[in-house]
Amino acid sequence: MHSPYSFEKKVEEMKPSKSDINWVIMDYLVSEGYPGAAEKFAQESNLCQPTDVEGIRERVRVRNAIHSGRIEEAIGMVNEIDPEILDLNPQLHFQLLQLQLIEIIRTVLDKQSAQKTVAARDFLPAITFATEQLSPRAPTDPRYLTALEETMALMVYTPEKMPAEFKKLLDVKLREKVASDINKAILESRGERTEAKIRSLVRARAWAETQAMEAKITVLPSPIRLDAANNHANGDDDSMSS
Repeated sequence: MHSPYSFEKKVEEMKPSKSDINWVIMDYLVSEGYPGAAEKFAQESNLCQPTDVEGIRERVRVRNAIHSGRIEEAIGMVNEIDPEILDLNPQLHFQLLQLQLIEIIRTVLDKQSAQKTVAARDFLPAITFATEQLSPRAPTDPRYLTALEETMALMVYTPEKMPAEFKKLLDVKLREKVASDINKAILESRGERTEAKIRSLVRARAWAETQAMEAKITVLPSPIRLDAANNHANGDDDSMSS
């Protein structure tokens, strides 16, 4: 059995340098889309300024559009960045179109909640969009057909009586997931790493904690914190927020 003291000693020996920590924070700010915070942090930490601030801001604008439900606008911006992104990622393209359909339906459902009634013709734009944009793609993949059927089912129920499996499509977390996938696709198209290094470090930390607990080691180092990055990012006007 390992002594907790020897474990602490090993942790101390592996303690990263300040420059390593600063690099991880800068990598997080750039990957997650905080250009203003990245520039400020670079000045304060004596690091090189981000080389493609405008490229970061492009990703910011795309993600903000998706977070706000402006999917058609987001698709246009992605195509302006690189038309091949969606052409080479048909599943991602379908997810964006599905989200656009959801937003069209959401508008009608919101009206229904406010006015307590809705006419069948109000759903006509959603039906037209589904017929023209999603239906031709549905036969190419069983997942597309299932997704389309579930999305069209949103028009059948009132918000109060909608089953949970359909209501989840209206959760803003779906916007966040699609926005994250789009961000990764843009980074990949530019030959950049698609995930901030801190995320893989957090996963490695969780694995190490599991191994330590199985070895009956109860004294663990403090949790990983991103206070420095978050403090900078929270004041960043360019941050990827809705």
